[in-house]
Amino acid sequence: MSGPRIGVLALQGDVREHLAALAAVGAEPVPVRRRAELDAVEALLIPGGESTTISHLLRELELADPLRARLADGMPAYGSCAGMILLASEILDAGAQGRAAIPLSGIDMTVRRNAFGRQVDSFEGEIAFDGLDGPVHAVFIRAPWVERVGPGVTVLAEAAGHPVAVRQGRVLATSFHPEVTGDRRIHRLFVDIVTSRD
Repeated sequence: MSGPRIGVLALQGDVREHLAALAAVGAEPVPVRRRAELDAVEALLIPGGESTTISHLLRELELADPLRARLADGMPAYGSCAGMILLASEILDAGAQGRAAIPLSGIDMTVRRNAFGRQVDSFEGEIAFDGLDGPVHAVFIRAPWVERVGPGVTVLAEAAGHPVAVRQGRVLATSFHPEVTGDRRIHRLFVDIVTSRD
């Protein structure tokens, strides 16, 4: 039996790394750039990259509204770094007018973009992650953090006193990049979320 067909939003960012990580944990990953490709997947992973650039391309390719509708309809999703920003219901410091990152409202949370600072402030470290056996080696690159979570949101990990991994129902988000470390537990968790029916 083949694994779930999971799309990776392939507009910008760590697309190849996420495709490889999903394949390694038994999913059938496919790049998503068009509406028809979005319609053909069970779930979607939104990779890291530049949230304002991804937002601009979502608007240009007329994918923002269909994606928002699929999320509202219960499609499982996972966002890392820029993906976490886009899955938020509110984005602080969203960027310049007309080029701002757009909230897709997959998770009831407020996210601050580039909260940990610029590229030079990128860092990595071990963090505890609820539900996983042992800590996760987290790589933060111009990472966001969560400033507010709604009542239905579970915080799975924290760094610098702020949530950096959250889940609401079948939607998961991390402010760090698990695709770059070789640790596949978070991708496996996402596949489990996609395949579970609860």
